[in-house]
Amino acid sequence: MLKTWLLISLAILATGTAHAQNSPHHDSASTLQTVIVKAYEQNRQLQEVSAAINVINTAQLERYNNTSLLPALNATPGVHMEERSPGSYRLNIRGSTLRSPFGVRNVKVYWNGIPFTDPGGNTYLNQLSYFNVRNIEVLKGPASSLYGAGTGGAVLINSQSNKREPGINLQYSTGSFNLQNINAQVTTGDADHNNTFSYTHQTSDGYRDHTRMRRDVATWETQAIANEKQQLSASVLYGDLYYQTPGGLTTTQFQNNPRSARPAAGAFPSADGAQAAIYQKTFLAGINHRYRFTEHLQNTTVVYGAFSSIKNPTFRNYERRTEPHFGGRTVFTFDKQWEESSLQISFGGEGQRGFFNTKTFANAGGNPDTVQTDDDIDNYIYSGFVQGDIHLPGNWSVSAGVSINKSSVTITRLTGAQTGKLTANFNSEWAPRLAISKSLMPGVLVYASVSLGFSPPGTGEILPSTSIINTSLQAEHGVNYEAGFKSSWLQQRLYVEVNAFHYQLKNAIVQRRDASGADYFENAGSTRQQGIESQASYQLLPNSNRFMSNVRLWASHTWNKFRYQNFKVIATDFSGKHLPGIAEHILTAGLDITTRPGLYMNLTWFYSDPTALNDANTEMAASYNLVGGRTGWRTPLSKSIMMDLFAGVDNLFDVSYSLGNDINAAGGRYYNTAPGVNYFGGVSFRYRFTQKQ
Repeated sequence: MLKTWLLISLAILATGTAHAQNSPHHDSASTLQTVIVKAYEQNRQLQEVSAAINVINTAQLERYNNTSLLPALNATPGVHMEERSPGSYRLNIRGSTLRSPFGVRNVKVYWNGIPFTDPGGNTYLNQLSYFNVRNIEVLKGPASSLYGAGTGGAVLINSQSNKREPGINLQYSTGSFNLQNINAQVTTGDADHNNTFSYTHQTSDGYRDHTRMRRDVATWETQAIANEKQQLSASVLYGDLYYQTPGGLTTTQFQNNPRSARPAAGAFPSADGAQAAIYQKTFLAGINHRYRFTEHLQNTTVVYGAFSSIKNPTFRNYERRTEPHFGGRTVFTFDKQWEESSLQISFGGEGQRGFFNTKTFANAGGNPDTVQTDDDIDNYIYSGFVQGDIHLPGNWSVSAGVSINKSSVTITRLTGAQTGKLTANFNSEWAPRLAISKSLMPGVLVYASVSLGFSPPGTGEILPSTSIINTSLQAEHGVNYEAGFKSSWLQQRLYVEVNAFHYQLKNAIVQRRDASGADYFENAGSTRQQGIESQASYQLLPNSNRFMSNVRLWASHTWNKFRYQNFKVIATDFSGKHLPGIAEHILTAGLDITTRPGLYMNLTWFYSDPTALNDANTEMAASYNLVGGRTGWRTPLSKSIMMDLFAGVDNLFDVSYSLGNDINAAGGRYYNTAPGVNYFGGVSFRYRFTQKQ
């Protein structure tokens, strides 16, 4: 069966990618080759960058239901976003969810250049609405030469285009399970001085029992260009999120009633009885200053402050966290051009500091009861980095960088059995990266790279939901070898990209669960992670001078061979077993059609192999196929107003599957059922203010 899917993917790969879709109001002639990548301070076209980077643009996000980033990210090879319940996300980049029972860990995320990952290693990605994202760059594998400690990768998110047109955007959509989604955005000013105000309100009852969700996000973004040398911008975000957590189901419960929430079991209440939920509020404000000293030297500096408040009644306790933190990042860039050569040197540093507090109580029906633990957490992480990029005659390029990193977590327990102060220090670690590439001919680039990954345990791993402090955890280290090629053919109508990697990870941090279902972590010896990620797209029509202005076929394929190399738990040897939570083959394909009158259609197919649910590989989640689509009509109502009227369906054939399994779950409660067949529809209006002549 796996061979069949692989052959299908290779066949489609000759004509298909998940990264070059165009919506009708975008230039239908735009292709991946015109996408500019900012990662690694490159500011170069995607096909010229010697790294496994995927770009998700506005057109790709608009292929789906305008409520979530998940489907667009899941069309990206090597990336898998999971949703355990509405609002509860995990982001898996080449197996990074091995240490993430929930949330986003071991992946460094930036929003508008601001560190969005806190100094404890957590990223509240669910605090961003769909409308806070315009494009995403995903860096896969260790990105430590410029982005600090981490073995999973980095994600760069931007919410605005370089050209901010003044006007008003209004959007409303509705759908199955009482989905309601409203967004209003106003941009004022001109190209040099502008302000954007945005508000999003989203609610849903959810597919399963006990899965209601509400999210409110308000943002203010401003930009001021003083002159050719100096630019200042700021981003302010406030998010208020609530979602119920239904809990995992056993195989029998999943098969008998996949829509049910976790029932009571022994001394533990049901999801409804515990009123299990997340109440999460985040405020973030950051300022970005860019200054060009000379023609060849410039600096970009970001400073930010943030505060998160989380309340989490669970099956076993009630947790309350406050997480104020601040930090900054500065990058100097020197560039010099010669006749056939160029040199760019980037250097700088990043630092973050947090003063957290975590209290756990007994859970009395969703309310805090007796105090169990009270912990003050002082954490910091910083890094310094330098990178050089040189382009040589003969179309050769070399990129070399290194960072040095240090982190510390000090936990002061104010009550309970472990009263006192415990500190976990992770000494400075060098994390280098070297890449070399050559353009064999116009439109064909081959590259190879080697990088060292280093990732210390985060606050949530040293102090997991068991509330037992574990300062014995060690940082994980890995060496990643990678090679690939990027190519465009047939006058850039056909784009093909393939990269292969071999990643050797030592002291891998893995998640486990105790009998009560609480998470804890341990070092798992070593893992060997090998894979091939491929994508392609083919624009069937050479020009737009016909009724169908754009027809594009695309596909992406991920092959993962991830194994424990040396991992023993007491007398049990898991060496050679599949890493749980990671499918061996994932395939996505789609067809996008746009017409000159503005009618459009986007079709998507997704396939996932069976997935191991525990370290012993004795339980497997079945493979599944998903089919969905969106159709609509984008048309100008006047010179200033553009309308988009749309409708669509997800999981057309009502497949029962789990999206975000609880790995190594106690009592075999692995499954978090994803929605069955569901429908959506909506309308958006974009009004552009008339420019003064």
